[in-house]
Amino acid sequence: MNANTNSASPSAPPGSGDDQLTDPVDWEARYRAGDTPWDEGYAAPALKELLARHPIHGEVFVPGSGPGHDVRALASQSGIRAKVIGIDLSPAAVELARSYPNAGGEHYECSDLFDLPASCTARFDWVVEHTCFCAIPPSARSRYVTAIADVLKPGGHYFAIFYMNPATPEGPPHGVASEEISNLFDPNFDLLQEWRPVEAFEGRMGRELCQLRRKR
Repeated sequence: MNANTNSASPSAPPGSGDDQLTDPVDWEARYRAGDTPWDEGYAAPALKELLARHPIHGEVFVPGSGPGHDVRALASQSGIRAKVIGIDLSPAAVELARSYPNAGGEHYECSDLFDLPASCTARFDWVVEHTCFCAIPPSARSRYVTAIADVLKPGGHYFAIFYMNPATPEGPPHGVASEEISNLFDPNFDLLQEWRPVEAFEGRMGRELCQLRRKR
């Protein structure tokens, strides 16, 4: 599951209503067809901006990792030891991610964020979010927050690049308001930092919000 579409596109999948928990998008079919306009071919600029000043250590979980560009950016940090696991619903996306040269011991799994094995519970030091939150139906967001809290260790960190107002308002990607982010995350996560990234993919400048949070 990966959707960092940077502009309106005739190939953008139809959106879902907020009353739906089931994702109507066939991500596997999109990857098999090569119909992936969200794939820019490199890691999110906001992630690279963070890593330049705040290296990420330990075990790192990347939901909706798609072709794995963000996973490889995390795994290839110079002088930093991080075990990075990316998951995606689409076997084709996982296959694509694995086709790239290994960057530093990263691992990819075909898995559902809402149905993870018990071995993932309280396992990870970091969760790095870029393309999953905006891709799922908005009505599933509370389940998303629960799943993220479950995989993080107490005191674990959550870094997110939220897509606030996509150019495809019907989604996905689905936009989000700052108030909704606070309502979802504040009960279980402390907000440490918030900023607008200096760089972004074409069409996304000024549309993203970065947050660094810590699980209580």
